[in-house]
Amino acid sequence: MMNESEDDRGKVAFVTGAASGIGRATALAFAREGVNVVVADISEQGNQETTRLIEEMGGQAIAVKCDVTQTESVKSALDKTIESFGRLDFAFNNAGVEQKKAATAEIEEQEWDRIVDTNLRGVFLCMKYEIPLLLKQGGGAIVNTSSGAGVIGIKSGAAYTAAKHGLIGLTKAAALDYASQNIRINAVAPGYINTSMMDRFTGGTAEGRHKVVSQEPIGRVGQPEEIANAVVWLCSDASSFVVGHALVVDGGQTV
Repeated sequence: MMNESEDDRGKVAFVTGAASGIGRATALAFAREGVNVVVADISEQGNQETTRLIEEMGGQAIAVKCDVTQTESVKSALDKTIESFGRLDFAFNNAGVEQKKAATAEIEEQEWDRIVDTNLRGVFLCMKYEIPLLLKQGGGAIVNTSSGAGVIGIKSGAAYTAAKHGLIGLTKAAALDYASQNIRINAVAPGYINTSMMDRFTGGTAEGRHKVVSQEPIGRVGQPEEIANAVVWLCSDASSFVVGHALVVDGGQTV
């Protein structure tokens, strides 16, 4: 977690995919550290709920609609960040979508584009417009959400696997571009996490869930808060020498 000091209070985090799951858990984790949070997602209802939860715990947050595949939407969300809080210190580029299962040659081109546009190009767009704001602030930290699929191959998931592998490469290259300018860029690679995406992946059945759990050496799926803790740590001074790293948090699945 972050150092509990006055220096952290009043800083600002921009979190995409914050309407639910890992994004919501991370937005709440930032708020517990006294960080102001920009809750960004395409789901306005989910955004409002995350913002309400932050405000209930005494934190400050604003909800902004953001489609990470659209340049103007990303720019607008970041403009609102500066208008509301006057600064940007941390960014968690987490918004993503899962792929419809299909063998590589059976993936429709439209589906490939949908996955890559959101999971890879969307993160590039966010970083493209976040980094100049961090430079103006004198530095900061960015964490991008990859996946266990970013470090191993996933059968019937070529588009998702390619995007998440590409995301780690993007993270490493960007980290080298800006490390000397006090911006640390890293990635987190979650395993199977108890979210709505997980429910869709398993089909929402006990059998599907058991199949997933059986792949986890730790004997259970992860919780969103466990990823949130890793993200907040990667943004903290406690990880000040961690640059361009993909932190795998997956209960041993990809070991």
